[in-house]
Amino acid sequence: MVVKKLFLFQFLFFFLIQSSFSQEDLLDLFDDGDKNEIEYVSATFKTTRLVSGQSIENPPSGEMIFIVSHHFGRINEGFYELFGLDQSTIRIGLEYGVNDRLAVGAGRSSFRKTYDTFIKYKLIRQSSGLRTMPVSISAFSSVAMNSLKWADPERENYFSSRLSYTHQLLIARKFNNNLSVQLSPTLVHKNLVPTNDDQHDILAMGIGGRHKITNRITLNVEYFYLLPGNTADNYYNPLSIGFDIETGGHVFQLHFTNTQPMYESAFITETAGSWADGDIYFGFNINRVFTIKRP
Repeated sequence: MVVKKLFLFQFLFFFLIQSSFSQEDLLDLFDDGDKNEIEYVSATFKTTRLVSGQSIENPPSGEMIFIVSHHFGRINEGFYELFGLDQSTIRIGLEYGVNDRLAVGAGRSSFRKTYDTFIKYKLIRQSSGLRTMPVSISAFSSVAMNSLKWADPERENYFSSRLSYTHQLLIARKFNNNLSVQLSPTLVHKNLVPTNDDQHDILAMGIGGRHKITNRITLNVEYFYLLPGNTADNYYNPLSIGFDIETGGHVFQLHFTNTQPMYESAFITETAGSWADGDIYFGFNINRVFTIKRP
C-alpha cells in the first residue's frame, strides 16, 4: 500500500503541475502584457548536474544527454591501491527533454546494482524586463530500485523493500554571468531501513553554486546538510568540489567528493566518508548531447 500511495502521489503531483503550468509561468496568469519583452535567464549551470546532484537545468526539448559517471576509490588507500584508481563505482544514464519544461531520465549504478528513474519539471523561470522573477524553480522526483540478491532468500521478501524515493525543489538564481547559486530542499523516503530506530523519511537541505573561471570552465561546489536524526548521526554530510569543462558537444565534470554512490537517495543520506579522514573520491561525469527531435 505504501508503494502504491507514493506512486499515486508522484503521478498526481506532476499531472497537476503539467496542467497548471504547461503553457505559462506562474505570474503569466495575471499579466496580459507583451510577452516578447520578457527576457528569461538561460545557462544558469552548464549541465543538468551541479556535481552529483541535480541542477535547475533540463535537456533542451528533443535532445537527449548520455551521462557516464565514475567514482574511483578513496584517495587515502595509498599507493597499493594507486590512491583509489584501482577501484571504481559507475553510473550510466540517459536524460531527455520532452518539452521546454519537462525532462525524464533513467540510469543504472554499479552501487548496489541500482536502477533509477526520474522526472523534473520547470515551475518558474528567472526573468527580467516586463516581468521580474528573481529565481528559477523546478520540481524533481525519482525512484531508485536496489537489485541485489536478497541477503536471506528463505524469508518472505517484498519487492517494495527494494525501493527508495527522492523529492526535491530546486531553487536557483543566476546573479550574473559568473555566479549562480542553488538551494535544494529534499525529502528521501526508504521503504526498508536496517533497524526500527532508523528513519524512513529523511529531510536534507542542499546548497551549491558555480563560479565561472573562463567561458568554458567553471568551479562548482555542492553540499547537503542532513537534518538531525539517526541518519545524520550515522553518516556524513556530502560535500563535493569540482570543475565543469565545456568542449562543444561534451561537458566534462571533474570533482572530488566524500560520497561513493551517484543516485540521490543514496549519496544524500548514506555518505560514509569523511573529508577530515581523507575519505575522498575522485570522480568525473561525461555529458554527451544527441538531438533526437529537431524543433
